[in-house]
Amino acid sequence: MIFSLRKGLQLFKYLLMFIVLTFFLYHIMTIVSGWMEPTHKYKQPAGRSVKVFGNEGVDDAHIPMKDRLMLFYWYGE
Repeated sequence: MIFSLRKGLQLFKYLLMFIVLTFFLYHIMTIVSGWMEPTHKYKQPAGRSVKVFGNEGVDDAHIPMKDRLMLFYWYGE
């Protein structure tokens, strides 16, 4: 079987270019996603906003699991 050195070098050039461009694209996307991500995503909202999610308090610990499951299905979450 005969291998062409010119075609092999051309294939190597395109493969190397693909790897380098993929590497740069990955790092550019990492920088952009870090720039877009909010700095404090768990802080209290400002103004008239209300924080919807709250941690389970001690008072909710006495509710049986069956009732909690029925409430979950009732709300459809």
